[in-house]
Amino acid sequence: MPRLVLPPAKTPFLSPFPAFPPPPPPRPLGIRISAAVAGRGSAGEDAAAASGTTARERRLVKVREERRRREYDREHTYPGWARVLENACRDDEELRAILGDSIGNPELMKQRIQERVRKKGRAQFNKSKTGSIVSFKVSFRDFNPLNSFIWFELFGEPTDRDVDLLGGVIQAWYVMGRLGAYNSSNLQLSNSMLDYDPSYDSGEASSVLPSSFHDISDVEFQDNWGRVWVDLGTSDYLALDVLLNCLTQLSSE
Repeated sequence: MPRLVLPPAKTPFLSPFPAFPPPPPPRPLGIRISAAVAGRGSAGEDAAAASGTTARERRLVKVREERRRREYDREHTYPGWARVLENACRDDEELRAILGDSIGNPELMKQRIQERVRKKGRAQFNKSKTGSIVSFKVSFRDFNPLNSFIWFELFGEPTDRDVDLLGGVIQAWYVMGRLGAYNSSNLQLSNSMLDYDPSYDSGEASSVLPSSFHDISDVEFQDNWGRVWVDLGTSDYLALDVLLNCLTQLSSE
């Protein structure tokens, strides 16, 4: 009879450590409690950190808000006369020097203008004429209305102001002629009695042959002489009367 070999008996293994590791302890929940705290020191810094913005960003926001508020006030409450002065400063160096850094501040601009008036004196603003009391002489020599030079003889070499004044008069004279102002065929009011309300016939005015100043050159100066070339075109000699009237008053002033 064969021998039976029995397997060894299983002996339990006792150990002070468990067979499976215990579950990890529960992790604490990280809860951040933020509050909007306005102030300085650590409280203000905590509030800034909670809002997610930096000090520079907050300053930029404040600057933009102030700029927007100034633009709104300027658009809705800025006086019209101050705008006129600001626009005039672009081409007037003297006015720009008077206002200085007050541009944009209406009250300060008003003070600067008042100080200028008090300093200079009202008498100088209403000063008398400084021109010539002697009437100038006018002579014509081989005048061709379509191709001629008009010469001006001055007492002395003109200043920049004199050049601007005379040039402005000539330019205005040409613009009016270009628009047909010098047309003696339509002088309804000058030939009517003005003791009562005059009448004007638009149909007669439209039926008159129109006139036009054709061309003009720039005013040239050399020493105390100036000249300008003109082509009166279909303008009447009324244009010359208008120019001489303007120059008479300009010489007197």
